[in-house]
Amino acid sequence: MAAAPIAPLRDSRIVALLCLAEALSMTGFAAYPAFLPTLRAAWGLSGAEAGFVGGAFFFGYMLAVPLLSGITDRIDARGVFAFSCALAAAGTAGFALLAHDMLAGALWQALTGAGLAGTYMPGLKALTDRIGGPRQARFIAFYTSTFGIGTSLSLLLSGWLGAVLPWRTAFALLALGPLLAVPAVLAGLRAQRPQGAHRASWLPRFGAVLAVREVRRYVFGYALHCWELFGLRSWLVAFIVFAYAAGSAHAPLLNATEAAALINVLGLPASILGNEAAGRWGRRPWIAAVMAVSGLLCWLAGFAAAWPWWLMLATLALYFVATMADSAALTAGLVAATPLAQRGAAMAVYSLLGFGAGFVSPLAFGFVLDAAGGGALAWGLAFGTLGSGSLAWAAWSRRREPAGKV
Repeated sequence: MAAAPIAPLRDSRIVALLCLAEALSMTGFAAYPAFLPTLRAAWGLSGAEAGFVGGAFFFGYMLAVPLLSGITDRIDARGVFAFSCALAAAGTAGFALLAHDMLAGALWQALTGAGLAGTYMPGLKALTDRIGGPRQARFIAFYTSTFGIGTSLSLLLSGWLGAVLPWRTAFALLALGPLLAVPAVLAGLRAQRPQGAHRASWLPRFGAVLAVREVRRYVFGYALHCWELFGLRSWLVAFIVFAYAAGSAHAPLLNATEAAALINVLGLPASILGNEAAGRWGRRPWIAAVMAVSGLLCWLAGFAAAWPWWLMLATLALYFVATMADSAALTAGLVAATPLAQRGAAMAVYSLLGFGAGFVSPLAFGFVLDAAGGGALAWGLAFGTLGSGSLAWAAWSRRREPAGKV
């Protein structure tokens, strides 16, 4: 007798399933930043070259996201998610087995990034296709905040495995996470065709999406958010290693990957509570205020290397919280501003520009680090590149829009 089909999950259980699957799909996400000090020494990478390999991840995402996210207006995002987990696993395993220099490393990082392109926003599309109503914005905040959990999990696993195994073996084991996410999504979600699928194009129509002024606002805001966030994440472990060597005489309680993972975990409550605050005080005023604060804090964090280790980490944590406090507010704003039948295309262009900025940001950071000599001043100036766009967006938003709830 055939087994009865698994009943579809609803509401909070759907969100929990997709959050779990997204975190598992990201186990290889932070492996390169976690092993960056080791790989810079082993491969003789300059700061710009190291930033190029880190940025290649986001370049792969940028190339793949128009198709993998855009087609979710036409086909079920569930299948796109499962296929893309296989891409992420292949990229992480390929880096472990075949990466020996900058170019090969960048290639496999790009493939891993393409895998994330088909899980992060398509996972959100799978959620919004199945859950609507007044709680949708809150569920979106829970899901997008899972990105920080996935990053922290990846950093922790990389640090723990790297402490007992060669880096190649650790990388290979991290490829297992995306493979575990596949059966979870396929078994836990019932197939569901998107609304208006028969009218949707196989390729996203960005022009129609960007014609909506409110959508444009959130798309460009997210690009600046990603410039700051992914530049910080790409260099966070390397900066902590530098600061430990340059600063306190007392031994830190946390190693660099553990400290970075703990800092990333703080992004979860920061994003969720930031979305709640945006609903209370107005989305645009909240985002502008948060971007102004993070754009100033980046300078303080960048010049904290010589401080006592605990104060340096606290400053980094405060900066990271400010960087994440507008994340869910931006994404929830995009979803609310986009017609239902165009959400896949909107998420595609949103991610395209956001992760495109994530590709350039680590490279720009590394270039400044090299040009300024690699010392404490250089790190401070490199951190300063992260928040410049946020300051500009905050000033532009306040000049163009009166205060008030939106």
